[in-house]
Order: sequence, then C-alpha cells, then structure tokens
Amino acid sequence: RVVSDGGVEAWLIEDHTHPVVHLSLAFRGGTARDPAGREGLSTLLASLLDEGAGDLDPEAFQRRLEDLSVDLSFEASRDRLWGTLKTLTRNLDPAADLLRLALTAPRFAPEAVDRMRAALMARLERAARDPDGIAENALLAALFPGHPYGRPADGTRDGLAAATAGDLRRLARLRMARDALVIGVFGDITPDRLRDLLDRVFGGLPAHAAADGVAETAPAGGGLTVIDREVPQSVILFAQPGLKRSDPDYYAATVLTHILGGGTFSSRLYEEIREKRGLAYSVGVGLWPMDRAALLFGSAGTANERAADTLRILRREWTRMRDDGPTEAEMDDARTYLTGSFPLRFLSGERIARMLVGMQVFDLGEDYLNRRNDLIAAVTREDVTDLARRLLDPARLRIVVVGRPAGLSPADRPI
Repeated sequence: RVVSDGGVEAWLIEDHTHPVVHLSLAFRGGTARDPAGREGLSTLLASLLDEGAGDLDPEAFQRRLEDLSVDLSFEASRDRLWGTLKTLTRNLDPAADLLRLALTAPRFAPEAVDRMRAALMARLERAARDPDGIAENALLAALFPGHPYGRPADGTRDGLAAATAGDLRRLARLRMARDALVIGVFGDITPDRLRDLLDRVFGGLPAHAAADGVAETAPAGGGLTVIDREVPQSVILFAQPGLKRSDPDYYAATVLTHILGGGTFSSRLYEEIREKRGLAYSVGVGLWPMDRAALLFGSAGTANERAADTLRILRREWTRMRDDGPTEAEMDDARTYLTGSFPLRFLSGERIARMLVGMQVFDLGEDYLNRRNDLIAAVTREDVTDLARRLLDPARLRIVVVGRPAGLSPADRPI
C-alpha cells in the first residue's frame, strides 16, 4: 500500500523481472450515472480521454503514445470508469505525463467528439442487429425496469446525439476526482518512485466527486421473452437475483455456480444439456455482482428447434440443485478446480493491476490473494446446500430468447 504526500493511494505488487509497468485505475461511478437524456455520455467520455489533451491535438497525442510504445486506454462499465496504462520503465515519466494530461486536461475538440460519437453510434447499430446484444439489452431492461441498470451500457442514439462538449467537461469534473479513484500497479517500479508519480499524475484532479445518485434495486420477477429474429441459432440469456461481493456467502455461491454451470466440462448444465443430449453449443452460469444489485447470470446457444428442450432441462437442473444440493464428489472437484486455476489470473501484468483495483473496490483486504484459496477450501457441502435452497428460485428466472425457437411464443409471458 503506497500513499503519496498528497494522500493519493495505490496498491503495488513490485516485480522487476521485466522492464514494464502496468497501472490500472478506476473511478467509482459508470454508465448507470449518466444523466437522463444523455445515455452514453460516460462511454463517450471514455472514448475521448486519449483523443487529445493539453496542447496535444488528437493526432499529436496518439503519435506521442506510439513513439513511446505506450498503451493507454479507457472504458466505461455500469459502475466504473476504467483506465489502463502499460509502459516500458525507461518511458515511465513521459507516459505518466500523458496519463496526467488525459485525466486533467482532455481537449474534447469538436472534431474528435463528432468522430467518436459517430463510432459509438455505429457500434449501437451493430448491437441492434446482433442477437447477443439484443438479448442482453432486453434481459436487463426486463430485470431493472425504470432503473439505470436497465439501460444499454453503451447508451442510446438520442442520448449520444444530445451530448455536448460541455456535458463531457462537466461529467469529467464531477466524476473524475481523487476520493472516487482506485489505483493498482504491477511491475518494475519501487514504492518511492510510485509515491512521487501518484501526486504528479493525480494530484491535479478535483478532491471530491459528486454524490452517487444510483438507487439500490432488486431484479424483477421471472418471465420469458422471445424476440423474433431470422437466425438459425437461438441465443438464450437468463438471470435471477444473486449475491453482492460483500455477502458472507459469496464464496459458497462461487462453488455453487461452478457446480451448476461454471463453464467447465464437469458442470451439471454442461453435462445435462450439451454432453448427454447435444441440445446446446454452449451453456454457463456465473455471478454478476454490481454496486446496487446482484445477479446470477447465465447463457446458452442452441438451434431453434432445440431451444424449448434446453429451457426445460435448465429449469429442471435449477430445481434439482435447489432441492438436493451438490454431492461430495462435486464439492471436491469444484474446490480443486477453483483453487488450482486461481494462478491463471496472474498471467499478465495488466490483469494483476486490475485485480488490485478490484480488491480495493470490493474491500477484500490487502491479504486477499493469500487468503482467497483458503476461503474457497473452507466451503462445505452444507454451506452450498443451504445456500442453494435459499438462493435458487426457478420461478424467478428471467429468460430472454432471441431467434425463432420452435414451441416458444414470441409474447412475453410468465414461466
């Protein structure tokens, strides 16, 4: 834990194996906080932070990044505005200056705003034709009606069209502040050098961000929506209420979802839907904890004529896990996989830096990386069985199917 003289904090894993520094940052608050009528403003902001800053126009800024071999990018999610910097150690000082300019002096030049707005609108048009994008937008709209989580993460055409450079400057000033900032660093840098860099890069940001106005919410009840599209394969997305990252049962839920449909060959849904019956090309389930809600979220892809049978087996396995829980053999396999595969998360410096950000965002503690496997290993069959009875609810599964599934009505109806 490194704290600068100005009070800017970062978590660091120091590694001098390669002359590279990875820095990941996040500002709390993402697309869910876009003002009504400006949906997509955060995404537009993220796309413009490396499009010119200070006295560097977009072309000069990008040329400077290229000359230094610096990777700098930004993105917006529902709850965060993310930034990533990767640089050779010998170029750390000029790379840090470019990051400082991007965060504290973005230009938002009219030409750049119009160009990036057009690119984002083109992305919205592609998503409107893509079955996966259609399904995700429809599912979240059904789960969170009237709540910002129910809006498309990338915004809307009307929202992007209405956004102005003044809106972008105001959003940057209100959102990108030191008290909303979380930083993780991995690589060839000492704590002393990082301490100096923190004030140099981030010291010019506003001290305080605007209050978070996104309300707590819970997913709406179950139902089935079929969206007619002329495609040979049905895209199926489904979700029900899940657990937030701070929930004490989160590790039991991690084991539970792995056994139920964790994406490995041994999961129940994979075995019952794909292996035994060949009903789906893919199927999986995972946890999706957000700041103001939580989901147990899954997906499947299958031929149109097999969609109804896929949903039948999905509901059956949901019910069977709720009623009977896992076997001891399933528990052993899950714990072995989840602990044994954990080191795969450390295969890149960027992933490690981003993990350090996540540890701070979710208040996991500085010793989390040493404790995590013990937390998984401590989960018992009784823990998972009890959680399954309380958590899994087939009646609350909200399902969206995009395609022309045989035997399913295109109308929205209860399960």
